[in-house]
Amino acid sequence: MQVMSTAPDITNSRALSIGDVSRRTSVNIETIRYYERIGIVDPPARTRGGRRVFSAAAVKRLGFVRRCRELGFTLDEIRALLTLVAGDNPSCEEVRALTEAHLQTVRSKIADLGRMERVLATLVAECRSGVVPDCPIVEALYSPRAA
Repeated sequence: MQVMSTAPDITNSRALSIGDVSRRTSVNIETIRYYERIGIVDPPARTRGGRRVFSAAAVKRLGFVRRCRELGFTLDEIRALLTLVAGDNPSCEEVRALTEAHLQTVRSKIADLGRMERVLATLVAECRSGVVPDCPIVEALYSPRAA
């Protein structure tokens, strides 16, 4: 059995540089560093020269985080999901409950966007491209009812 030193060899196929991880996960390097600072990903091992080296597990975790972000999960929701997944007895029911709550938030935002779209479409339709003092869009934006 081979023992890995505290300063992993970056030529090892399982130890990846931050640039490699960024390319594999489509997560920006600065975002990876940010996730490390806020505890979304564990601090990676470092080479003797201080360079970060990541494992395949870190790549998998970052891929999970990226996909969650694409689906609009907040960082707190992602933390909760990661905690549930990492637990001794992960419960699909708890993951589902968290995801259902997020789905309700998404549906609420979609409804809000639909209302905004209808108001904006009405404003655009009322515009006759005249002069600003008589512009129905500007007037509506000044009106508290437009909100």
